[in-house]
Amino acid sequence: MTDPNNAGRLGAAVPDWVPPMAPDGAVLTGRYAMLAPLSAESHAALLYRAYEGQDHVWDYLPYGPFHSAALYHRWVRDHGGQHDPFFYAIRNLETGDWEGVASYLRIQPAAGSIEVGHINYSPALQQTRAGTETMYLMMKWAFEQGYRRYEWKCNALNAGSRRAAQRLGFSFEGVFRQAAVIKGRNRDTAWFAIIDAEWPALKEAFEAWLSPANFDAQGQQRERLGDLTGLVRSAGDPSL
Repeated sequence: MTDPNNAGRLGAAVPDWVPPMAPDGAVLTGRYAMLAPLSAESHAALLYRAYEGQDHVWDYLPYGPFHSAALYHRWVRDHGGQHDPFFYAIRNLETGDWEGVASYLRIQPAAGSIEVGHINYSPALQQTRAGTETMYLMMKWAFEQGYRRYEWKCNALNAGSRRAAQRLGFSFEGVFRQAAVIKGRNRDTAWFAIIDAEWPALKEAFEAWLSPANFDAQGQQRERLGDLTGLVRSAGDPSL
């Protein structure tokens, strides 16, 4: 059988490819979470209060912990407003508080690839509907703009991040050994990704999980997100 487009030898054609736009600072709003471009003046003091005394949240990040509000304010001033990484502050609409940050990074419109990272949820945001919806909103924006590949990378020793990636529907793609030196220590990096063909089914999974009908009167989930996304993932993480 002939292959007139040489897909088997050269790769599938991507007809009429138009690179998507880079993040433009649009506020992302859902039922439980709102994301606004990170600003020292608007967010630093409130975020520092959420992180204060919780040094462990900085363990796998290349910066922090910050032991004064002034130091954290300076860091936010220097990193907020960049184009890559493009940082968001996260407001939990159920509490009304600013409780974390996340960013787009390694933004490559020509390749249709974008990564989510620098995720730092305060304890108040962890294991909440707002925290999950934050990831959904960022993913949704990327695929609706036309990105083909949405990446998640983490320290291979960070079991919590690897579990989160799998729960959110990212497929495991391998470990890059000795990928970096962070805070004077070796980092092997675990790679995960979602591609655009998987997004429609994942979108349905997120919307089913985030629906108020999925929670009882005490706010306990009826269906687990990982069970819903597991039907879509092409590869699980063998470490879990």
